[in-house]
Order: sequence, then structure tokens, then C-alpha cells
Amino acid sequence: MQQETQRKSPEERPNQRGSKQAEPKPAEQPRWRKWWTAERDKWVQAFDSRLGVNIRAFYADRQLLIWALAFAISFLVAYASIGFRLLIGIFQLPWLGTTSEFVATAASSVPFWHVLLAPTIGGILVGLLLQRYMPGRRAMGVADVIEARAVHNSHIDLRTGAFSAFLSALSIGSGASVGREGPVVHLGATIASALEDRFKLSPGSRRTLLACGVAAAVSSSFNAPIAGVLFAHEVILTHYAFRALVPTVIASVTAAVIARVHLGNTPAFLIPEYAITSYWEFPAFALLGLTCALVAIIFEIALMWTDRFSWQFEMPLWVRTGLGGLIVGSIGLFFPQILGVGYDATNEALQRELPLALLIMLIVAKTAATSISLACRFAGGIFSPSLYLGAMTGSAFGLIATSVFPEIGSSQGLYAILGMGAVAASVLGAPLSTTLIVFELTGGYTMTIALLLTVSIAVGMTQAFLGHSLFYWQLGRRGLVLQEGPHRSILRRLRVDSFMTPVDPEAETQKLTDKDTAWLMPTDTLERAMREFDRSGESRIAVVSSNDPTEIIGHAERVKALNVFNRALIDAAVEEHR
Repeated sequence: MQQETQRKSPEERPNQRGSKQAEPKPAEQPRWRKWWTAERDKWVQAFDSRLGVNIRAFYADRQLLIWALAFAISFLVAYASIGFRLLIGIFQLPWLGTTSEFVATAASSVPFWHVLLAPTIGGILVGLLLQRYMPGRRAMGVADVIEARAVHNSHIDLRTGAFSAFLSALSIGSGASVGREGPVVHLGATIASALEDRFKLSPGSRRTLLACGVAAAVSSSFNAPIAGVLFAHEVILTHYAFRALVPTVIASVTAAVIARVHLGNTPAFLIPEYAITSYWEFPAFALLGLTCALVAIIFEIALMWTDRFSWQFEMPLWVRTGLGGLIVGSIGLFFPQILGVGYDATNEALQRELPLALLIMLIVAKTAATSISLACRFAGGIFSPSLYLGAMTGSAFGLIATSVFPEIGSSQGLYAILGMGAVAASVLGAPLSTTLIVFELTGGYTMTIALLLTVSIAVGMTQAFLGHSLFYWQLGRRGLVLQEGPHRSILRRLRVDSFMTPVDPEAETQKLTDKDTAWLMPTDTLERAMREFDRSGESRIAVVSSNDPTEIIGHAERVKALNVFNRALIDAAVEEHR
């Protein structure tokens, strides 16, 4: 036993008091190591509290995926925009003999019956295709993109969007007096919607990608990347969020680079040298703003009136579009400058090559031709016609101003540029992006102050008289009023099935009785639900099946509806400020 005790290790050998020997204390850390450990922990904690939260939120929002999708969208939209231009040229080749954008020059050298029959035959084809294949028997445009963002969770049907672009190319190629930029914007949004449908993205991310498609479309169509970014934020998103800025810039710049590689880096309009000769001209610039507001108001009223007037007559749609094409062709016999997008006539106005009388007549003729084209359901936009009318108005105003005050009057081309921006901004309701579009279209940045003054006065006067842009008038005709703020679109976007409580599927089927005076369907909007709660005074309403209106499939509660609405309002506010 004594030998076994001696063989035990020192740690196991009992001490004199019968207990194990105490373990040695660990060596104390040096003072510098304690200081370094404390500082390191402090910096790690500070980094995590200040930057780590943002980085985790960045990855949680899948921002890298959004950036990659923005690049993919811009690539697809840029080539779709180029293809859209080529398709317009293909459609105008049989009757003009050229794919050039100089339609007026080509139309002046072909037999008169070409000019008369091409819009007529094109109108008949457009009407037949609309009647058979398009929902609502109309083509899509910028207003539909705004509606998709506000109500339909940024979803646009790919087939409908692609076919709408085809109809727009057919309309423009056959000589209809419409623009090509609106259809390209809708096509870009359609491509973005189709791509984002493949990923489970938040509603805010879907809206951002929709704006990327629009920015790429404007950038590639106008060769205006800065304006593409602003247009997407100003018209589509209606706010300037930091999270949406980077993807839209990626999309806009990439699309502009692709367009410049294939189409060149020259501005869409070429203008001569100009300069503001005196600051005494600024009252004239302000007066030009008032004049452009008058032209924009008349143009919008003409669009509204002809649309309402044309549908008072019962006739097949193909007959309506055919008659519209015949009228446009008849106007084109006397004024070929109104056919198509009219960029060659706009260039002539900028180059001071048109007399005053012709400028005034072209303003009237273009207003009539575009109003008739759109009222008869030709597919196309209003951006190019707005630029056209602005250039003619500004050029005519410049002729008068320089003849009355030759010693202080600037060049006529300057007034044409200012007019382009003022009329287009007033019609579109997008002063900032339109100003930049004019900058990038013309390559002229030396008239900044004059352009901003003219545009602001024109937009202000147009809003004072009409109260809305043309896009919001189109949406208002469909019962969608968005000027009142984001709460209105939220009320119409959310559905009852997002907050209803389903009944137990194993329970006995419940039926709606005569006592249940209030009821909802799963597809009803939150707006209708709130009205039903208010009308009935109930806090709980039965939800019935869409297939069997007597079968109760759940219940909607007022408190849950209000909670969903409040959360959506908070999410919208966060999205606009992130």
C-alpha cells in the first residue's frame, strides 16, 4: 500500500489535510494583451452595431441579385429597343421604299396613293389584331406601367406586352402620327416583369426592377442615360430612393452603351450654334413658357375630346382604325411632316428651315393627326408628338421674337429647344427628366437656366388648368386615381385573401343566410372591404367563394384589415426613404 501511494502523481497525492493538492493558478496576461483584447472587442462591437446591421440588411434585401438582374434587364431591353426600330423600318419599307427615319422626305417622292393607302391598310390590320388578340382592344403604354407598379405588384403579361410592341411598330411603320418611345418604355417594363417573375422578390424589389426596365428603355431609345434614370424615378416610382438608384443607373448606363455601340453616339437632333445674347431675353423665355402651356393644354384637350367623340359611333374596330388611317393619310398628302414620329420635321424646325406660316399649320395638323391616330386605337406614344409640337412652337415663337427685337434676340434654334422641353414636360408631367432628355437629345447644356424657367412655367400653368398629366388622365378613365398619395394604390392593391381568416376545412360547410347583409370575396380589394365594414357597421364579415357566392370560406375582420393597411403604409414609407 505504501508503494502504491508513493507511485501516485503529485496531483492525485493527498496533502497533509487529506485533500488533493490545489491546481496552480494560470499565468496572468500581460497588461498590453489585456488592453488589446478590450480594444478589439470594443471595435468589433462598434462595427457590428454600426456597419454590420447595414451589411446584413443589404444581403437580406438581396441587393446583389437586384444589381445582377438590372444588368440583365438592360441588356435585353437595349436589344429589344434596337429591334423595335428595325421592325418599324421593315413595315415602312413597302410603301416608302426606305427604312430611314426621314419619313417626310421619302413620302414627298412616292405616289400620293401610297401616302393615302398605307395608313388606311395599316389601320385595318391594327384594328383586326387588336380586336382578336389584345385584352381591352387597345395597345399598352406608359400609363399601364404606372398601373402595374401601383396595383398589380409590377406584373405585366409578357405576351400582351410583346404583341403591343408589335402593333406599335406596325402603326408607326404604316405612317400613324404617334411616338415610338411610349411603346419602348412599356416593352422594357414587360421584359423586366418577365425576368423578375422567376425570382421570389419583395414588392419593393419588383418595383425597382420595373423602373430598371423603364430606365433602360428611355436610355436606349433617346441615347439619354441620365434622363432614363430620372424618368424612371419621377414617373414610374414617383420617389427617389437610394436603394433604387444604383440598379436604375446600372440599367440605364448599360443600355446606353449598347445603343451607342450599334447606333452611334450622336444626339437624336442636331442643332446649329446658339447663345443667349442678353439677360433681357428672360421675359421672352417666360412668355414662351406660357405659349407652350397653351399648346400643351390644347393638345391634351384634343386627345381627350377625340377619344370621347370617336367612341360615340358604333362600328367594328377595324373600320374605326381604317377610317382613322384614311384621315391621317389625307392630312399627310398636304403635310407629310406629320407622318410617323416626325423627327425629320423636328430637325428642320431646329435648323430654322421652316417658314412661320408652315410652322403654325404643322402645329395644328400634328395635333389633329395624333389625336385621331390615338382615338382610333392606333398603337403608339405621345412623347415624340410632344417634342414635335414643342419644336414647332418654339421655332415659331423664335421667328417672331427675333424679328421684333433683332438686337437682343437669340437664335431661333434656341427657342425651338426650349419649346421642346416645355411642351413635352407639360404633357408628360415630368419636368426634371424631360429637361435632361432635351439636354441629352440636343447636346446643348449652355441654356440651362432658360430651359428650367420655360419648363417650370409651362408645367405650372398646365397643372393649374388640367390638374394632371396625360398619363394620369388615362388612368383616371379606368377608375384609378393615384394623385391622392400612396394610400390609394395600397387600398386597391391589397386583396381580402391577404388578411382573411379561413374556416376549418374539416368543419361543416357554412352557407350565407339572409341575415348576412354584408359579404366579401377573396379577390375584393381592401378599399371595398373598408367600405363594406363602414356601411354595415360590422367588425367581422363573411368571405364567400368566388365559385359559389353562398358558401362561406372565411371571415374578414376590421382590425386585421387596418393592421395590414398600416403595415403596407409603413413599408411604402420605408421604401421611399431607403
